[in-house]
Order: sequence, then C-alpha cells, then structure tokens
Amino acid sequence: MNTPTSTPGREHTDRPSVLIGVLVPLSRPGWAEAGRHVLAGLELAVRDANDAGGIGGRPLELLVRDTAADPQKAAAAVDELAELGVVALAGEYHSVVARAAAARADALGLPFLCSSAVLDALTDRPTERVARLAPAQSHGWRIYADFLLGAGHTRLAVAAQPSVYWASGTRVLRDHLAPHGGTVVELDMGSLTAADVCDALVDARATALLLLVGHPDPAVPIVRAVRSDPRLTDLLVGAPAGQPEFTDWADLLGDDGTAIPFLRYLPERLGPLGARVGKTLSEQLPEAPSFVAFEGYDTVTVLAAALRSHGTDRSGIAASWPHLAVEGTRGPIRFSRPPGIDVWQWAWPPVQVVDRDPRQPDRFRILHTG
Repeated sequence: MNTPTSTPGREHTDRPSVLIGVLVPLSRPGWAEAGRHVLAGLELAVRDANDAGGIGGRPLELLVRDTAADPQKAAAAVDELAELGVVALAGEYHSVVARAAAARADALGLPFLCSSAVLDALTDRPTERVARLAPAQSHGWRIYADFLLGAGHTRLAVAAQPSVYWASGTRVLRDHLAPHGGTVVELDMGSLTAADVCDALVDARATALLLLVGHPDPAVPIVRAVRSDPRLTDLLVGAPAGQPEFTDWADLLGDDGTAIPFLRYLPERLGPLGARVGKTLSEQLPEAPSFVAFEGYDTVTVLAAALRSHGTDRSGIAASWPHLAVEGTRGPIRFSRPPGIDVWQWAWPPVQVVDRDPRQPDRFRILHTG
C-alpha cells in the first residue's frame, strides 16, 4: 500500500516542493499503531516548518510508503522514492526493516535519518549517509539491565522469537548481567506454547521474564498465561522493546498489561517545545502520543535544519550530520560516532524504564532513568 503524498501547510506557496521520502509500518504484520504515531509526528513537524517559510520559501512535502514490516518492501520503496526525487529518507520503526532501508539508501547515495529503530548494526559498514535519533539497542538495553539488577533480578528468562533484533537484545542483557552473577535462560517461542513458558519459568526458578516477541501474538497470550498461573505471582514480566507503550496493549490486556516495565525515550519533563508538540499531537491522535510520535517530529525538525544550512543536495545533507545542533522536543540534538556504531548517532536521547500504573493504567510510572 502506498500512502498518499502528505503536504501539511503547503497552501501558502506554489513553488516546487522539497520532497522527503517516509518509510513507516501502516499495515500488518507491521506495528501499525507505532507507524501512525511516527507519521503523525513527521506531519506535524512538516506543517510547522512550512508555516515558518519552508526551505528557502519552498514547502516540504512527504512521500509516504507503508513498509508493513517487510524488509524487501522497504528496499523497493527506497528505490521508488529515489527515482521520484526525494532529497532524503525519514522514518521507520522496525529495526530489521530500517536496516534493509539503510543499506539500500547508502548504496544509492540517499541520506537517511532513521527515526525509531535501535539495532546497533543499522548498516554493515561505516557510512556518512545514515543518521539515527533513537538510542542504539546496546545503550538502552544496558540501562534496562541496570534497572533489573537494581530491583534484585539476576535469574532472567527471555521468551524470544528468531530475529536479529531479539538475538542482539539477549546478547546485551547476558553480557551486562554476567559480571554481576546474572543468568539468562532463553525460551524458544518457535516451539513453546504459553503454557509451556509457565512450566519452564518454574523449572528455571526465574524471577523475571522478558518478552522478546511480537505483539499481539505471542506476547498477549504469554502475559495472560503468566498472570493467571498461581506459581508465578511474584514473577516480574518485562518488555524492553516497548510493547506496553501503545494503547492496543492496554485494550487487549487490561489490568494484566500493567506493571510490565519497558523502555521509553522521553525526559522526565518536557520543555516548552515538547509540551506544545505533545498537546497538538494529543488533539490529532485518537490516543495520547507515544515517544515514537516525538521521534517523528524531531526527525523532520533535524532534516529541516540540515536543508536550511546545507542545501537540498543529497551529498550536502549527508555532510551536515556532524555539524547540526537542533533543539528537539526531548532536548538538544547533536550527532556523533559512538564506539561500535557505524552511523551518525544522537548520543544520547533520554532513556526511561517505565510501566503502566496498576491503579491508573493510562498513567506511566517512571521506575528508572539512564
């Protein structure tokens, strides 16, 4: 599915648009709610940029493509958008999809600002063309591991599906916990049922289970099974990848979906820009804006700054990353090359471990900050 062109705030000019290609998951098996939030943030930032005069009087325009969490579809969309003349790519939520898009964009000489995917190895080799706003997985998941250690959890189990992303997350957790005497037992969800998971948790004497699986299946059945098992009443259930952030999690699980800690990339308190953007997004979305919506807004804000300072040539945009200093919704954004990261990286966005409050499920409790 190709989403129609989106040009918020274009009414004031007939000058040719500056085109930005957008990749987002808007249909299954992609996480469509996350995709809608990324897109809402992107569109609001385009409207704000165009209301402020655009890029040298030219409006920004988004050409949106639905990746549906399919790497091959994303790579094909990059080819199409490059042919249509976009000056840069933006967006994507799923790490494996973003990796495919980044590889193709790099090969075509097309700058790509990744909004929300966290896999450390976003590219196979160092590149000057790709930059990222979301924290690298190794950074955020180490903070999550610190939270677990602080809460006294050293016997972990992970319910995992086959994926480069989940395997990478498991490795981060194991490497960070091992020096503290921590152990990680892997439960292969390719062969286990939710009931099997409960039995395995009892056998392993695990004190915490982390859901490294897709949503809603098998995440929701696993949570229901664990929450209803009297042998596991003291077990912590966690979801570092952020499944409980979105309202469909709460809608499907109700009270069972609360008190499940996850990673969230927001400061404890938003500044004036973040507060204004959050208020506007709340009026536009059918639910409260997630951190992913703020990532979308910051993506266009950064690209607009790059276009104004370095022009609309693709090579100029790619050269701009280390020179930008942009006020985003969640703090000042600058890019660098942290050790082990082969793209330009905002190091680092704010990182929280939060959960849904059992007494008020639409409220998030901050449990730990990194």
